Amino acid sequence: MVNGRTVLERFPAGGPRGSWPAEEFAQARRMEGLAAEVVMDLATDTFLVVVRGGEVTG
Repeated sequence: MVNGRTVLERFPAGGPRGSWPAEEFAQARRMEGLAAEVVMDLATDTFLVVVRGGEVTG
C-alpha cells in the first residue's frame, strides 16, 4: 500500500508505448468494478495502477 492506495501493477515509464499499457490495464480493472487510476512514481520512473485503500478485496 502506498499513501493509502494499493498498487495493482507497475509499468516502466521508459517503455515504447509510454503510459498506454498502464492506462489499458486500469481501464480493464475499471470494467471489473475497481476504481483504478494511473499515477506516476517519479522516484522509480514507473507508472503505477492503483486503487484507493479499502477498495481491493480478496
